Amino acid sequence: MPIGETVTVNGTLAAFDHVTVGMKVPGRLQSISIDLGSVVHRGQRVAQLEQQDYKLRVQQAEAALAQARARLGLSPDGSDDRVAAEQTGTVRQGRAVMDDAKLKRDRAAKLVEQGVVSRAELDTAESDYKVALSRYQDALEEIRNRQGLLAQRRSELALAKQQLADTIVYAPMDGIVQEKKASVGEYLAAGAPVVDVVKVNPLRLRAEVPERESHNIRNGQSVRVTVEGDANSYLGYIKRLSPTIGEQNRVLVVEADVANNGGLRPGAFVRAEIVTNQTNTAVTIPSNALITFAGIDKVIVVEDGKAVEKAVTTGRRGADWVEIKAGLSIGQTVVVDPGNLQTGQAITF
Repeated sequence: MPIGETVTVNGTLAAFDHVTVGMKVPGRLQSISIDLGSVVHRGQRVAQLEQQDYKLRVQQAEAALAQARARLGLSPDGSDDRVAAEQTGTVRQGRAVMDDAKLKRDRAAKLVEQGVVSRAELDTAESDYKVALSRYQDALEEIRNRQGLLAQRRSELALAKQQLADTIVYAPMDGIVQEKKASVGEYLAAGAPVVDVVKVNPLRLRAEVPERESHNIRNGQSVRVTVEGDANSYLGYIKRLSPTIGEQNRVLVVEADVANNGGLRPGAFVRAEIVTNQTNTAVTIPSNALITFAGIDKVIVVEDGKAVEKAVTTGRRGADWVEIKAGLSIGQTVVVDPGNLQTGQAITF
């Protein structure tokens, strides 16, 4: 019987992924649509907080944004916040006053040169121009401040809308609810857990391989998994290997992904056969060809037409076969159901 070389270990199944879904914002839980064992899909709504407070915050932020836009001469409900500072009424007014003061100063300077007015009038015109220039610069700074405030109000509105959206919790992945941690009417703080979701297909098999067998283990090797009480076997593949051998117990920790059709559960204790060499063929015999007496395993083989008793070392066992690790070679003829057959008796076919 062609059975590849394997390493048999015991292990534990775990969920492939485990996520605790929580609230990003505080509030009173209004509804929750799942419970223990519920199947959920990525993006599915699972819970919602009361939203009235967050809706009011959005309205408040919208009003503040409209006010900030109006102070820049923009329509309250527009979406384009770009504005040229020189085109605003505040800056235009400051610019007009500054230009008028500049003309008066220039005119006074010419009149002084002509000797029409005194030097004092020129000094007064110069002072008025400097004041007008300062006010113009203040007007520009005021517009820049209003532009900054508008950007702040826009961010506050986006934040308020995001908080409103965060009152609804969605499943982050396909899986099954392991535990419901909140109930309707309960006040939840930010970050409070609502449900635990586990991904159960595939499952994560975690096993420990003895150091003497660890050199045969590689990523990608197939694994046959069986559970006590379940006649089915499940196929998996080695995906992760620990980089070190444990100093305490001298084992290599390995993980395999095992396909799950619903028959396996996280936490189950399983027996796993890691196929280390699919090409090499082990020596196997039918189960009813093995004789066990006083703790010694033996078989009856045929040599030169006579029965010969041989001690053997057994390995893995299947439903109707036994692996022989030592004592037999491939091709030897073994007597099935030997009964009381003794060494030396003639065998006829």
